Amino acid sequence: MSDAFTVVFQDEYLIVVSKPSGMPVENDPSGTPSLFDAVRYRLTGQQLMCDGQRFLGVVHRIDQPVAGLVIFARTEQALRRLHRVFRERSVEKRYWAVVEGALSPPYGRLEHYLSNDRQTNRARVHSTAAKNRKRANLEYRVLGHSDRYTLLEVNLHTGRHHQIRAQLSAAGAPIKGDLKYGARRSNPGGGIYLFARSLRFPHPVSGQLLSLTADPAPDVLWDLFPRP
Repeated sequence: MSDAFTVVFQDEYLIVVSKPSGMPVENDPSGTPSLFDAVRYRLTGQQLMCDGQRFLGVVHRIDQPVAGLVIFARTEQALRRLHRVFRERSVEKRYWAVVEGALSPPYGRLEHYLSNDRQTNRARVHSTAAKNRKRANLEYRVLGHSDRYTLLEVNLHTGRHHQIRAQLSAAGAPIKGDLKYGARRSNPGGGIYLFARSLRFPHPVSGQLLSLTADPAPDVLWDLFPRP
């Protein structure tokens, strides 16, 4: 279980890891082994959670079928400060997405309002504001093309439920494998081609700006596109 992720950054205050698709960040009713438990197991095995340092807190989440960077806090103070950084939108979050078809123009901004359908666990996309709708903004840039797919870099400005998945689908470019949002077919293993590629945020104690990046695991489709 502890080898299911890779460590990108680690000190006594936080640990940033790259999770595989299909693994939930936290425990859920399905019983699928969680990233939280895997990280805790790894730290305990390294004897880095002894002498009072047994705290591990979830700073943010990415969806279960999504892979990429996730931050955990290792002290309560770090967790509070990192939560504040996310609330104040002082985190730059960039994703890679492989979408079906093409998206035009090659650089653009998507602005919608999202509501949550609890029965289907889907985000609904709207063009106008209303009660129970939240503003959702992102920017995208085309990084590459193939015959059937396009590689995008997405700069996420708001962190709404299923935001990237819903907005790209509404723009006519569903993410490869994302049946919930209109993809033609699923992927083996149930993951989707959305990857939390990079994070930039101030360290919760030193204030130093951290700029962290990860690459998707080797894969025929990801490897089809040259890395920028």
